[in-house]
Amino acid sequence: MIPSRDISRLIEIMAALRTPVTGCPWDVEQTFQTIAPYTIEEAYEVADAITRDDIDDLREELGDLLLQVVYHARIAEEQGAFAFGDVVEGITKKMIRRHPHVFPDKDGNVTQPTKGTWDRIKAEEKAERAARRPPEERTSKSSLLAAIKAGQPALVRAMELQRKAATVGFDWNDPRAVLQKIREEADEIEAALDNRDATELTEETGDLLFALVNLARHADVDPETALRGTNAKFERRFAHIEQALTAKGRSLEEASLDEMDELWNEAKRLEKERPPSPKP
Repeated sequence: MIPSRDISRLIEIMAALRTPVTGCPWDVEQTFQTIAPYTIEEAYEVADAITRDDIDDLREELGDLLLQVVYHARIAEEQGAFAFGDVVEGITKKMIRRHPHVFPDKDGNVTQPTKGTWDRIKAEEKAERAARRPPEERTSKSSLLAAIKAGQPALVRAMELQRKAATVGFDWNDPRAVLQKIREEADEIEAALDNRDATELTEETGDLLFALVNLARHADVDPETALRGTNAKFERRFAHIEQALTAKGRSLEEASLDEMDELWNEAKRLEKERPPSPKP
């Protein structure tokens, strides 16, 4: 097997990896559910490469994301559901349908774009998808929250669900009431830890995160931006620990937790003492 610019080679490689006995044991045991987190991660890696304006990384990350599409399509093909070609056909059909001002119809006519064309076509597609669902699912899709996209990052979707519910008055009136809810959820996590119940712990952790998003919403704080800032702060302070230890000729593995905690607090102190950057 040699590299190729042809998509069929990537499909062949994935089929080989997923073949029992002769394939890769790890790849063979994966499912839609276990691969989904990697799919999301690769999409973020693409966005990060764009943010950094790193074209070489972008090329590589797009390949990683494409692999995820091929992976899911292969699992579906093994189940007799659909294959990669069906995915390609579906998206090309959708793009042609959504751009009647670019692609002629069967009679060779091109439709002049109007303000409502895109919304009308998407509404038609939504109705067609709904018609394919079982009756019980069609009922659930009429919910107030049905318009909130399921594929969004969890933090963003939590915020949107809360905002939508708030439009009909299902909301906290006081941010401090949300803070009390956060304390309650923290207590429930502690109980789950005492019970050593992994399922309960997962559920209660989700409840706590949802409550924190609710507090952020009431405080007019974007939780994604806030968490990104904290991530950057953690990286910065941890780098201080590494640099301080390196200056002493020591490694992270050789340092005690108390020593690392002391350096962490030193990093916090230095950040507070550092004068603010002048405004442009």
